[in-house]
Amino acid sequence: MRNTDTIAAVATAMSSSGIGIIRVSGDEAFSIGDQIFRKYRSDDEESHLWNPGQESHKVFYGHICDRGEIVDEVMVLVMKGPHSYTAEDTIEIQCHGGILVMKKILETVIRYGARPAEPGEFTKRAFLNGRMDLSQAEAVMDVINARNQYALKSSVSQLNGKVSGKIRELRAKILYEIAFIESALDDPEHISLDGYPDRLRQILKPVIEETEKLLDSADNGRVMKEGIRTVILGKPNAGKSSLMNVLLGEERAIVTDIAGTTRDILEEQIQLEGISLNVVDTAGIRNTSDVVEQIGVTRAKNAAESADLIIYVVDSSVPLDDNDRHIMEMIKGQKAVILLNKTDLPAVVGVEDLIKLTEYPIIGISAKEGTGIDELEDQVKSMFYEGEIDFNDQIYITSVRHKTALTESCRSLKMVMESIDSGMPEDFYSIDLMDAYEQLGTIIGEAVEEDLINEIFGRFCTGK
Repeated sequence: MRNTDTIAAVATAMSSSGIGIIRVSGDEAFSIGDQIFRKYRSDDEESHLWNPGQESHKVFYGHICDRGEIVDEVMVLVMKGPHSYTAEDTIEIQCHGGILVMKKILETVIRYGARPAEPGEFTKRAFLNGRMDLSQAEAVMDVINARNQYALKSSVSQLNGKVSGKIRELRAKILYEIAFIESALDDPEHISLDGYPDRLRQILKPVIEETEKLLDSADNGRVMKEGIRTVILGKPNAGKSSLMNVLLGEERAIVTDIAGTTRDILEEQIQLEGISLNVVDTAGIRNTSDVVEQIGVTRAKNAAESADLIIYVVDSSVPLDDNDRHIMEMIKGQKAVILLNKTDLPAVVGVEDLIKLTEYPIIGISAKEGTGIDELEDQVKSMFYEGEIDFNDQIYITSVRHKTALTESCRSLKMVMESIDSGMPEDFYSIDLMDAYEQLGTIIGEAVEEDLINEIFGRFCTGK
């Protein structure tokens, strides 16, 4: 699957900025650079970007020229493979960050022998050349797309090999048992399997526990990466849209004293204590004859069904009614927090009234005055992450693909345990052990097909 042709792309955003970078990687990268780059030098200085006796990772100052015409004043970073991002000979041209000048330099590089890089092709080459495994390569894009500090820390942890290190450790234990069984079956005179099923059971028990621990982290990993899908529910005029505006820090939702102002859902992303909340403001839930409002209420209920978190806003200045009881019944079984809003007004409903009806945490707030929001932030964090998140020790699975592979691997390991309990022959163990080994291999890219690799890197941005 390794390509030897030379590829090039703009590695920075195609927008006006101070600096732009054009990355060139492949066997002809230095040759192309020599043809188009003219550096400032003394008469006795070597003119080439690279020669066999030259030190790698040097920066040169000069001009990019095309057919005798200066295109731009640049700095060129020269990296000799395998000590580069792609593990190939690479140059990075740092130019002025105008869209036109970046395009002209890229066109010049292509004119002299490179071809345009496909999306994710630089990282794909890094993977194919053994510079990183597949889980690390996927983490590159996760770092770029990180929406909050937890997602960023998790992605950097994966990029540094925390996930792949754990996967390799589990695979090594499984492979040892596969090799032992196969050797014993091939040479029963010298390698005995007496008592081996019981030993294997004790060996696999912690492996299964480690696999399940990784799977248990997937829910937290998903909300780190994608954000917590949060739905704000309540009766009309309870202060849902006011809360949305307070969380956003701007007047995004329309707020009036007229009940039923919000007719449709409004979605925004909010950062709370480093956690991303994908917040949905909904129409007030009540019985109504208004056809449009009925549609909004139905959409609110549908949104609530798929929510990770429900924020139920109660107006403390008006009595509870059947609509409140309907909402409490509707959110049973889901993660939720109740906000007793309008604490700046004389209270008709208090915390003690709600405690009689629900076991969910209750926080008094005033969306109008912005009080109680800090307590809400702390509550949300504690509901999804127990204590402080330690990325030095804890590994979080953030990829659906990884979760699927771990699920299948765990299933195969448990089938081995069932075979042991059923007294099946040892060669049955090998079949499921090998399946678990290969499933784990798909996470780090040691047992994947070309189509899957193309699909993964096809989701990357061009230039990365």
